[in-house]
Amino acid sequence: MKTLIIVDPQNDFMPGGSLAVPNGDEIIPIINKLQEKFDLVIASQDWHPAGHASFASSHKGKSEFETIDLNGTEQVMWPEHCVQNTEGAEFHKDLKTAKIEAIFRKGTSLEIDSYSAFYDNKHLKSTGLSGYLKEKNAEDLYFCGLAAEICVHFTAKDAIKEGFKATIIEDATRALNAEDFEKAKAELKELGGKIINSSTIEN
Repeated sequence: MKTLIIVDPQNDFMPGGSLAVPNGDEIIPIINKLQEKFDLVIASQDWHPAGHASFASSHKGKSEFETIDLNGTEQVMWPEHCVQNTEGAEFHKDLKTAKIEAIFRKGTSLEIDSYSAFYDNKHLKSTGLSGYLKEKNAEDLYFCGLAAEICVHFTAKDAIKEGFKATIIEDATRALNAEDFEKAKAELKELGGKIINSSTIEN
């Protein structure tokens, strides 16, 4: 079953948001068209409790985008973003949601971040996404959303580890850092993943 996974299409990652991805809103019309080409459409949602450990504001004297050791894991200090039940955590208003069958929330544990829609960054806690997809006989997964080199990339990598085929739709994602995205693409290809353009996907 051909499955589209829309990663974190949320207000805080859009222009004007607290952790804005440049031109992040440009992908919404593309994602809306893409949904019609898939049998199954899933979304993930960054869903942090207030005072989350990945926020720079939770650590005295730490600056945004600084990297620290957080309980043995390298952690970027992010601006406060996608706090539960805030406008910033909501999906972009123009995203069509009628075809989205399930939403998997991540980053809900106070002390650990979660880039992937499958697991937290230490792989301690599953979101349940893998089991859900296997139950649906979904094998061929396509990824879009934000941000390309972070949450989209880590989700695609975990998909491969879970035994799925993983393809990132490049024009339906945007990166915080273009150079890092180039590295991420190379890494994904080495793992057996693919990078394509939305125009090559058939109905």
